[in-house]
Amino acid sequence: MALTEKAKETMRELFKSEPAKHPQDPELYEILQNEIFDEVFSTGVIDNKKREMITVVVLTCLQTLPQLKAHTAAALNAGNTALELREAIYQCAPYIGYPRTLNAIATANEVFEQYGYTLPLESATTVAYENREEAGAAIQVPRYGNEVKEVFAKLPGVFGEFVPHLLTAVGFGDYGTRAVLSDADKELISLIVLVTIGAATQLKPHIAGAMKAGNTLEEITAAIVQALPYVGFPYCLSALMMVANYDVNAKTEAYR
Repeated sequence: MALTEKAKETMRELFKSEPAKHPQDPELYEILQNEIFDEVFSTGVIDNKKREMITVVVLTCLQTLPQLKAHTAAALNAGNTALELREAIYQCAPYIGYPRTLNAIATANEVFEQYGYTLPLESATTVAYENREEAGAAIQVPRYGNEVKEVFAKLPGVFGEFVPHLLTAVGFGDYGTRAVLSDADKELISLIVLVTIGAATQLKPHIAGAMKAGNTLEEITAAIVQALPYVGFPYCLSALMMVANYDVNAKTEAYR
């Protein structure tokens, strides 16, 4: 097996170097490079800029930091800005937690500095702390309704109110209101994070949320397929089956 011309062309664009055979495992690398940089990159309706942003998100979730470093550079080479990539990593925080998000942003920051960016990057906060729950609800309710409040109201003690508060104020208020990325990109990132971590319960409502924010089913499918070589087939096929059977006219029940 050898690298296809399309794979070589894509790798030159993203990594700014001539592809070379891997010294220890050339066959594995040729298989993965042809799959990713020829077949996957050649299929679907999203451009290389968005493909690399999705890859950065997936590698953030997987905590594969050497690959994240390489693909942060590739994402910059594909046309993303450091601000866009920082925001893509920040959007992962409500789903994967702060330790993994901090590891990822530290790795990305090394690359940003190598590309001449001065840290810290400019602020993307748009909502004051005291207004974040109201601002978060303005995003959450039109896309996801009030069902999560109803479901978690059954929790004991103060948690029946506190858990929905955290979801609204943090997930949608702190992160959903941030500038730089479009609503469509933020929702697509959320969906890809859920695919990567195997959070099947949340997939169906987030497919609906991604569509309400402006993504098409074909764009959603292309994003999941972009994640597939990094995540593996099982989680991605489960998500793709959900897309294949998605009824755009059905009312989505979020967490039941």
